[in-house]
Amino acid sequence: MTQVSNLKPNVLVIDDEAQIRRLLRVCLEGNGYRVTEAAKGEEGIQQAAQHPPDIVILDLGLPDMDGVTVLKRLREWSRVPVVVLSVRDREDDKIAALDNGADDYVTKPFSTGELLARLRVAQRHSTPGEELKIFRSGKLEVDLTARIVRLNGKAVRLTATEYSLLRLFVQYAGKVLIHRQILREVWGPKYEGQTHYLRVYMAHLREKLETDPAAPKFFRTEPGVGYRMVEGEG
Repeated sequence: MTQVSNLKPNVLVIDDEAQIRRLLRVCLEGNGYRVTEAAKGEEGIQQAAQHPPDIVILDLGLPDMDGVTVLKRLREWSRVPVVVLSVRDREDDKIAALDNGADDYVTKPFSTGELLARLRVAQRHSTPGEELKIFRSGKLEVDLTARIVRLNGKAVRLTATEYSLLRLFVQYAGKVLIHRQILREVWGPKYEGQTHYLRVYMAHLREKLETDPAAPKFFRTEPGVGYRMVEGEG
């Protein structure tokens, strides 16, 4: 017999305006949700990591970081549905949010009925699945929420590009990534033909993370095709 959970869905509200948070709490709790709050972006990311919500309502104008940055950070390891709720109504802002992983965009002032409907749609379209927060392969550990890389228990400093490259390999660990795909994901569509970028940064990653860069165990070359990150090695 299947056991049905009676837990109410949990909404994480990331918004620096106390008045908006109070309004959302009253509205959401009155419609069958549980609510947790964060007034800053970093606080919201930590809340999402420690107590994974069922859905996130995210403001873009946060005091410590832009909401789009919060989106990018969340999407490094989480598939949780995110509905942006912002006073910004320019098309460019909406496109940036949606391109970086938002499921929907609602502008302030807003109708609570419309917001509830958007939340229901986002929840229906969400993809269930286990969220990868810490990746381990041999003596390599990548904490995707804290953005910390350790080798043999010691932190390794990577540049932003090196980390983006490593994160991509972690997300597709065990699978072959072709040159064009890596360049597009890390550098952008205009760089799909710049394979020398990739060679240089792969050399950097191997130098920092491989015991013997000339005989890599983590980052294998697939000749003429691309690269593959091997799990369980090292």
